[in-house]
Amino acid sequence: MIRLFVAIPLPEQIRTQLTMMQSGLQGARWLKPENIHLTLRFIGEARNDLASDIDSALSEITAPAFTLELEDIGSFARGKRPHALWAGIAKSEPLSHLQAKIESTLVRAGLAAEERKFSPHITIARLKEMSSNRVEAWVADYAGFRSPPFKVDRFALFSSFLKPEGALYIEETSYPLEG
Repeated sequence: MIRLFVAIPLPEQIRTQLTMMQSGLQGARWLKPENIHLTLRFIGEARNDLASDIDSALSEITAPAFTLELEDIGSFARGKRPHALWAGIAKSEPLSHLQAKIESTLVRAGLAAEERKFSPHITIARLKEMSSNRVEAWVADYAGFRSPPFKVDRFALFSSFLKPEGALYIEETSYPLEG
């Protein structure tokens, strides 16, 4: 069994920009720069034969390259407890189109359909036992955040290994976009 997800790896310039925000919130578990990515579809645990089928199916996807831009900073909460900080993605039809192609391809490969609506974001920190007031103040400090546009010319299949010091993500295979 291998734990998998499909994501867009981010350019170093964007990961550096996000990493430079990683302070001022004591107790936040900031993602390491090499782990910052844009998840398109979480797959979860998969048998090795299914992982091979997933790779084959994803390699058949064709879509044009496009540009993205990050905008806004926010937090996700469970009830009243914040549990993650994120950077948002400016509205992008090409991104939505790519994600929909990936979803339908994975369903045809035998995975159950994703029940949650795709909400493009980049997780930058995980939070535990954090007061919402502190999180709201941190988010307010970064109001109006925007990144420069960056080119997306591939997506990738990643494996994920959970460790006490945090997850280790490995880019297993990359799939180029056209243009």
